[in-house]
Amino acid sequence: MMPDTDYDSLLAQAKGLFEGEHDKIANAANLTALVYNAIPGLNWVGFYFFDGKELVLGPFQGKPACIRIALNKGVCGTAAATRRVQRVDDVHTFDGHIACDADSNSELVVPLVRHGELVGVWDVDSPLLARFTAKDEAGMQALCSLFLESYK
Repeated sequence: MMPDTDYDSLLAQAKGLFEGEHDKIANAANLTALVYNAIPGLNWVGFYFFDGKELVLGPFQGKPACIRIALNKGVCGTAAATRRVQRVDDVHTFDGHIACDADSNSELVVPLVRHGELVGVWDVDSPLLARFTAKDEAGMQALCSLFLESYK
């Protein structure tokens, strides 16, 4: 069992990183590094940004990743198309899963929607089955909300 993540502390740290900085890519890069290094049991953390047609890889931590993901394809594309969080205990049972990293077994994807527009998704992977809890989901959503408020 994973140690409980202190999302209040992570939110405070993210807020400090974002303070006075309004560049989307800079803030995305810092958030991925913060989360990747603070939360145990992760093997990939990052962003895919929507370019109006598909999701395109943004700042991340982990092994090289798929560069483009179509809407409705895989966990990320499903989260983007439905605008619903996808928390998947076993990605190998997810219909249409895209295996960018064969070591990933569970995944949490938060759609990023700002002013009613799809910005992209926040994707977190783990080599552990059922790594993500409802608390992780809520914590990641809070981090994403803070990120979406941080840039112009």
